[in-house]
Amino acid sequence: MLQQSIKDLARRYAEEFIEVRHHLHAYPELSYQEFETSKFIQEKLDELGIPFSVMAQTGVIGLIEGKNPSKKVIALRADMDALPIREENKIEYKSKHEGVMHACGHDVHSTCLLGAAKILKELKNEWEGTVKLIFQPGEERNPGGASLLIKEGVLENPKPEAIFGLHVHPQLETGYYSFREGKVMASADEIYITIKGPGGHAAAPHLTVDTILVASQLVVSLQQIISRNKSPFNPSVLSICSFQGGHTTNVIPSEVKLMGTFRAMDEEWRRKAHELINKQCTELAKSLGATIDLHIDIWYPSVYNNEGLNEKARFLATVYAGNGQVQTTELRMGAEDFGYYSQVIPGCFFRLGVGNTKLGITSGVHTPTFNIDESAIELGMGMMAWLGASTEYKQ
Repeated sequence: MLQQSIKDLARRYAEEFIEVRHHLHAYPELSYQEFETSKFIQEKLDELGIPFSVMAQTGVIGLIEGKNPSKKVIALRADMDALPIREENKIEYKSKHEGVMHACGHDVHSTCLLGAAKILKELKNEWEGTVKLIFQPGEERNPGGASLLIKEGVLENPKPEAIFGLHVHPQLETGYYSFREGKVMASADEIYITIKGPGGHAAAPHLTVDTILVASQLVVSLQQIISRNKSPFNPSVLSICSFQGGHTTNVIPSEVKLMGTFRAMDEEWRRKAHELINKQCTELAKSLGATIDLHIDIWYPSVYNNEGLNEKARFLATVYAGNGQVQTTELRMGAEDFGYYSQVIPGCFFRLGVGNTKLGITSGVHTPTFNIDESAIELGMGMMAWLGASTEYKQ
């Protein structure tokens, strides 16, 4: 039985891939600089006899053929890059690259996909179709490695009918998985605003354009775009997170800079909101005599899980792990470039529980003390192999 064979191999190889994770964790590399990570993954695929190609400089794309390879093609994706964070964990495999850390679990994702690859290769005569392995660079930095790989044809030759992505979830206890259909994660855009006007003495504001006042009004008024133009049933967030202007108590500055982020779950509303932000900035500044430069740096689209694929994946997960081990992923306003894939083909982005409250493993991602309960690696590699081998999806 395929399910049991995958479980047995995941258990057998768990310690081996925990060591793989230790290596990846100790030698993290920033987005688009994953040269040694890419080389390590290529060497592992070579050892397994899995053919691969290199795309977007550091991306590694492998192919595993089972019986009747043309019956279906399923893609499994893992990201490889780390974050510019100084690790504070006291562990033997602590980052050896000062100021760089796998604080989002991409070392775990790549490890689980390598483990799944070994399992699928060993069991290639027990499942049908082809599995495409996508080890992706640059998830943490615009324009997103997913967009670069898609431009270079990662979703062609052969074209997958569906794609799965796994992400660690430290607030979910080890042993659990979570899935969600439809909207899962938000789009992400960065907002950069510069307000300009003739500054001057604070005792004579009538001879100046008070850029601090303009900026203050703009920060407040931008919130009305969310509260009075968007459906209350459509999650969205606009946050101004940086206000820079002025250096003393009695001078109105000639320039103020604002920076922030805009998140949305709906692409149509996202486009409309960009127009409203532009209009609000331009017209408010003009009414107060200031000039304004606005730049909206468009980042990732929202992540949307295909309903039919998610339903099949969730069913397969309950078969593999048991109904009590599968939960529903909460909506998140965080962003993920997996959204690029799910705009092109049906996608399912699911969560792997890696937390362990009893052991004190509770730190969130993007923190200097993030770590995982490593017994989750066996569960992650097994589930990825199971979904790759078992899922057949036709629209």
